[in-house]
Amino acid sequence: MEAYTDFASVYDMFMDETPYEEWADFIVSLIETYGVSRPVSGGKAGKEKGRSESGRTKPADQEEILCSERDLVLDLGCGTGTLTELLAQRGYDMIGVDLSREMLGAALAKKEKAGSGTLYLCQDMRELDLYSTVGTVVCVCDSINYLLEEGEVEAVFRAVENFLYPGGLFIMDFNTVYKYEQVIGDTTIAENREEGSFIWENYYHKEEKINEYDLTVYVREKDQELFRRFEETHFQRGYTLEEMKERAERAGLQVLLTLDADTHEPADPCSERIYVVAKECRKAGGE
Repeated sequence: MEAYTDFASVYDMFMDETPYEEWADFIVSLIETYGVSRPVSGGKAGKEKGRSESGRTKPADQEEILCSERDLVLDLGCGTGTLTELLAQRGYDMIGVDLSREMLGAALAKKEKAGSGTLYLCQDMRELDLYSTVGTVVCVCDSINYLLEEGEVEAVFRAVENFLYPGGLFIMDFNTVYKYEQVIGDTTIAENREEGSFIWENYYHKEEKINEYDLTVYVREKDQELFRRFEETHFQRGYTLEEMKERAERAGLQVLLTLDADTHEPADPCSERIYVVAKECRKAGGE
């Protein structure tokens, strides 16, 4: 069954405790420290546009051409667009890409409410096709774990590298094999609320390193005492940090940093989710 169809309508309701604000602040700090993208509005970086490293003003057309691609930030696997719109609020020129039309429908509603200029595209990340390079690619909330087949991760990394501006930054996270094997594999999680409830059954297939999520959701129909029931099955594959680093480097990306996503300390064998920060170095001359 295709993932994120009916579930898209209740995704934000059940994800309301996700620390998106903290994630956005952390991602911005990584872009400011390691990246080339700058906010297109607001903030110190935005105010400094129009000047070269020497401090001299550049011609407007030259600066416009430079900024139009360098300052684009792509949220790959953007889902309902919560993080995308938070980054837009922080001044970044955003593109959101997701495979689920239903999830993108929710993202477009948030865009309209916020009055942002985010561009949303319905694409499979394995077939990423942009109209230009971008200065930063963000792929978080375990979107990479939906790539199940050998070679798919490296193929996506190669596409990311291809569309990154010279010296551009790639920020991603992934759930580890440890998380599936030792923490959530073969467990059942349930939550009951006034407006709906869900049962989330996990089955871990150790040989394939694939975790199967069987979701059963009950949602109250608007202005009624009736509940609608639907089911979805999701599959995610666990990866090790070594596998991710190897695939990134084979794709031509230079890994700068790997961090435990919960502590922001160096990743260790018990890390459940890991951030990988890498940069494009081929177009940038290997700098």
